[in-house]
Amino acid sequence: MDYLKTVVPSQLMAERGANLVVINPGSTNVRMGLASQDMPFNVPHCIARHKNDAGKLSVRDQRLNCRAGSTHNAEREKAYDIIASLLKIPFLNEVSSAENQPLPPKMGRVDGLSSQQNKDDSKLTWTDVMDKSIKSSTSIESSDADEDPSQSTSDDGKRPNSEEMKYKEMIFGEDALKIPPSASYCLSRPIRRGHFNISQNYPLHQVLEDLRTIWNWMLTEKLLINPKDRNLYSVILVLGETFDNREIKEMLSIVLGDLGFSTAVVHQEALAAAFGNGLSTTCVVNIGAQVTQVVCVEDGVALPHTALALPYGGDDISRCLLWVQHRHRTWPSFKTEPMKRPMDMLMLNKIKEAYSQIRSGSFDAVAHVHSYEHEKSVGQQKTRLSALSVPPMGLLYPRLLIPEEYPPPPRPWFQDCDDMLEDTWQTNDGVSGNGGLGAWDSYQMLPTRLKKFDNIGLVEAIVSSVLSTGRVDLQRKLFCSIQLVGGVASTAGLAPVLEQRVLNTIPSNQPVERVVVLQSGRNPLFIPWKGGVILGVLDIGRDAWIHREDWIKNGVHVGSGRKYKDSYFLQSQIMCYYNT
Repeated sequence: MDYLKTVVPSQLMAERGANLVVINPGSTNVRMGLASQDMPFNVPHCIARHKNDAGKLSVRDQRLNCRAGSTHNAEREKAYDIIASLLKIPFLNEVSSAENQPLPPKMGRVDGLSSQQNKDDSKLTWTDVMDKSIKSSTSIESSDADEDPSQSTSDDGKRPNSEEMKYKEMIFGEDALKIPPSASYCLSRPIRRGHFNISQNYPLHQVLEDLRTIWNWMLTEKLLINPKDRNLYSVILVLGETFDNREIKEMLSIVLGDLGFSTAVVHQEALAAAFGNGLSTTCVVNIGAQVTQVVCVEDGVALPHTALALPYGGDDISRCLLWVQHRHRTWPSFKTEPMKRPMDMLMLNKIKEAYSQIRSGSFDAVAHVHSYEHEKSVGQQKTRLSALSVPPMGLLYPRLLIPEEYPPPPRPWFQDCDDMLEDTWQTNDGVSGNGGLGAWDSYQMLPTRLKKFDNIGLVEAIVSSVLSTGRVDLQRKLFCSIQLVGGVASTAGLAPVLEQRVLNTIPSNQPVERVVVLQSGRNPLFIPWKGGVILGVLDIGRDAWIHREDWIKNGVHVGSGRKYKDSYFLQSQIMCYYNT
C-alpha cells in the first residue's frame, strides 16, 4: 500500500497494465486495448465471410420492420411537431417549397466543429476484396507441363513463383462495411441491441464463432499479441447491463477457453464509467449506438433496482436524420438505403457526428452527400441539411425514432441451466412452462434484471432511475452528478437541454432544486473502457478473477466462494455453471 501512495499514476499504468487487455464490446463497435495504452482501438463489431456460391453482398438477419407503417409515421410526425414547437422551427406542414433550393441565402453556422470534423462527410472508398497469393513453382509445373520451357523459366534456370488473385476469406471492421454490393460476402453482426444477435438465420454457435474470430483478429492484428503468448495476459470484460447471465458466461468461455487468457474478470459498464471519470456516486447515462442505459452508482457500487434500458441510440438518430431530410426534400435524389447497404449507414453516421447538435431556432448546414448505389461511379452532391436539431431530440421523444423490429431468439437458445430471459420447462403434455407464450411475451421484470422500456424518453428514464433510490440525500447527489457517456454524449447542446428538462420533470413534492450534467474531459465514448483499466490496475488482490483452468474444468462451482462481485447479474445467485 505504501507503494501505491508514492507511485506516479502513469508509471503504475505502465507497470501493471502491460499484461492487461480490456475489452468493451458493444452492438456496433468493440473497444479493445492494453491497459497501458491511452486509447483503445475502436473497431466496428462485424465480420464478412466469403460465400462460395455466386451472389451479391448479403447482411445476415435482416430487420423485420425496415419501413415504418402509417401508424408509426403518424406518431413520428406528431413527435416532430412537438419538438418543432420547443425549438421554434417550422412544423412539417409549414415546410416551404423554398427548401428545395440547394443553397439558401441565409445559413445556420456549424459551431464548435474542428476542421477534422468538417471532413467527416468525405467520400468513402470500397474495400478491395481480392488478395494476392503466391503460387509455388511446383504447382506451376503440374499445370503448365505442356508449355514451352523457354517461356516459363527465368534466366537462372529456375521457375519463378506466380501471383494469383483470390477473394479474401474474411474481412473485419470498417473494411467489412465497405464491401462492394456485387461481392459474394455475408456480413454478420454478433451483437444487436445489447444482446447476442441470435435468430433462425444466425444460430448461437455461429454468433460465438464470429465473436471469437473478431476478437482474435483484433488481438493479433491490432494489439500484436500472438496466441502462444496469451497465457501471459489477463483480460477485463467491461460489459453493458443488457447482457444476461448466459451471454456473459459464453463470453468468458471465449476469452478463457478459445483465446487462451490466463485470468479474466467481469465489470459492469456503468461502474467502469463512474471510475473512468473519477466519481464514486453518479447517475450514469450511457447512450450507445443501439441501446441507452441508465444506472445509478453509490459509493462505487451500482444499484441494480435503478437500472433502465431504452431500445434506441445513435444509429436510430442517424436514420431519423435521413427521414427528416426526406420530409424537408433536401436530400439528393440518391437511393440511400442504410438498412440494406452498410456503406450508406457509415456515411449517415459520419454526417450525424459532424453536424447534429441541439439548439433553439432554425439550424441548417451544407454537406457533401455521396451515393454508393453504383460501385464504379460514386455520385456526389453538395446539399443543405435542414432541421439538424430535431434528430437528437428523439432521445427525449422516442416516438420520433422507430427502432427496427427483430425476430425473437429460437427456443433452443433458452435450454440452459440459467435461462437468458425466462424459465422454460416442459410439462408432460409437451406444453412449455411459460403457458405457450412467445419467448419475449413472458419476460418477467425481476428486481435483479434490467428493466426495459420502449416508449419513455431519456428525461423520464433519468428521473425514474434516481427517484427509485428512495433517499432524499442520495437523490440530491445523483441529480447533481449526471454523467453522459457513449458516442451520442458528444452531441453539442445535449447536456444543457437535459439539465433543464430533468429539473422541470422532477415532481414538485421532491426537495430537489438543482440538476447538473457533468462535462467529461475525456472522449465519452472511451470512458467505460478507461474505467475498466483503472479497476483492473487497482485490483491488487484479484479475489473476483477467474483462472482459466478453473473455468475450463469446473466453471464456477457452489461453495468455492468465488463469484463476480462487480456484476449484479452474476452476483444475484451462486454460480453453478459447469462446462460440459
